[in-house]
Amino acid sequence: MKKLLLVKYASEIFLKGLNKGKFEKKLLDNIKSVLKGLNYEFVTDSGRWFLEFDNIEEGLKRVIRVFGVSEVCIVTEIEANMEEIKKQALKEAIESKTVTFKVETNRANKNFEGTSMDISRDVGAYILANTENLKVDVRTPECIVNVEIRKNAYIYSKRIKAAGGMPYGTNGSTMLMLSGGIDSPVAGYMMARRGVQLNCVYFHSHPYTSERAKEKVKELANILNSYMGDVKLFVTPFTEIQMQIIEKCREDELTIIMRRFMMRVACKIAELNGISSVTTGESIGQVASQTMEGLVVSNDVADRPVFRPLIAMDKVDIMDIARKIGTFETSILPYEDCCTIFVPKHPKTKPRLEEIIKSESVLDIDKLVEDAVKGSIEILQNPEI
Repeated sequence: MKKLLLVKYASEIFLKGLNKGKFEKKLLDNIKSVLKGLNYEFVTDSGRWFLEFDNIEEGLKRVIRVFGVSEVCIVTEIEANMEEIKKQALKEAIESKTVTFKVETNRANKNFEGTSMDISRDVGAYILANTENLKVDVRTPECIVNVEIRKNAYIYSKRIKAAGGMPYGTNGSTMLMLSGGIDSPVAGYMMARRGVQLNCVYFHSHPYTSERAKEKVKELANILNSYMGDVKLFVTPFTEIQMQIIEKCREDELTIIMRRFMMRVACKIAELNGISSVTTGESIGQVASQTMEGLVVSNDVADRPVFRPLIAMDKVDIMDIARKIGTFETSILPYEDCCTIFVPKHPKTKPRLEEIIKSESVLDIDKLVEDAVKGSIEILQNPEI
């Protein structure tokens, strides 16, 4: 008798046809990556994936964070013998400390006697005969005792919802414009959950933004990295660009022109690193630069797709996800980023593209972007989980 983790992956992977094997391999590689340092054994039985650990709690904690894993079940492996199955199912039902239950059977081993319904009925009858308070409820049971019969038999009722999504690294790459706020880490998480490889760029305005602000962003990148394992963070100097904009451009246009420079720099770093898109944490109408007109003006300087996974979400929804993924408490630390230190009193909310292009024409755009890119430092790559 052994305690194992049964790893179930997202149903989308089943729909990949001839490409299914590629997605399965990537998911398995990602699972093995997050389990580095743990003593475990990977076992398959009739297409099912099982993991045996010395420390099953730590293994569970790591596996449920892997994108592409939909559910992890704590199972007891026993001999495929009807008497043993009944005894273990009874134990599982009792330990659930519930009032109602049902039995569900998956008989993958067709040499095992009886149909799935026969086995469920017999096991359920055995549980009823050996308990006093348990009752069968086939519609809304408090406990589902699962019986899987393969080469061996696996009994379980504990099912833990995992990260879901698609295997990380199967859907291209993106450069996340990572600030120290609540929104951008959530946007990065949501892209990574769809299999997009994540890279981050942070714009640092020394001495106006402190080293504590930089450390805050590094911590956010590390939290994201705990789900993915290979996040790169680029810290880009942004002070000179901001000073030039403040000195030479209209005050009400500062924010939108600054956003255009951020987009240019993010795209250039992405180009140099073979990254195919840019992602932001923008949500329509949340702040002055995130109006429809503002987003159009920002997009004008992008040379690759710009993704905004939070675009139609409100702040409460975003905060809920931030709490769930563990970034919220770090994001609300009171260290300002470069977007908040030079905010005009009355920012333009409906900028016109031709006016903004004219306003920023007094700047040496190419040189400012080139200097910022050259000054960028990659400070996070493949850190330990």
